[in-house]
Amino acid sequence: MRRAPLPEGSLDQADRAILTALQDGFPLSSRPFAEAGKDLGLGEQDLIDRIVRLREIGAITRFGPFFDAAAMGGELCLCAMEVPKERFDDVLALVNAHPEVAHNYERSHRLNMWFVLAAEAIGDIERTATAIERETGLTVLRFPKLEEYYIGFRVPL
Repeated sequence: MRRAPLPEGSLDQADRAILTALQDGFPLSSRPFAEAGKDLGLGEQDLIDRIVRLREIGAITRFGPFFDAAAMGGELCLCAMEVPKERFDDVLALVNAHPEVAHNYERSHRLNMWFVLAAEAIGDIERTATAIERETGLTVLRFPKLEEYYIGFRVPL
C-alpha cells in the first residue's frame, strides 16, 4: 500500500513540464489529453501514458479534479488516527476502502495517519468515521473545516 520513495532521476524534463503545467488546470473539451498534450509538445496517448507512469512511481497520488463538497451540499473533514506500527498497512487498507477518503498520509508522529473525508451529503462524514472506528477498533479524531482559505499552492518543477 505505501509507495517506495521515487528513484533518483526518475522524472525527465517532459514529466516535470507536465506536473508544472497541469497544476494550473486541465482543458474541458472532448479530447482534453490531446489538447493538453499539444501545449506540452506531446501526443494524446503519450501524455496519458506519462500520467499513468507518474502515478505508478508515486510522483502523483491522484489525477483528477478537486470539488468543493460543501458548495455541492456535502462536507469535508480532516481526520487523524494513532495506528500501531505493526497494524499500519492493514488499517490503511480498511480506511482507503471507503470512497469518502480523499487523501491519506503517514506522518512521523503519535497521530501517524491523517486523511481527508469528503462526503456528498451532510452526516456522511460521521457515518464514515464511525464505520472506520468500528472496522479498525481505533479512534478517528475529527477536525472539521470551520473556515476555508485559498492559498494558491503550486509546486513549480
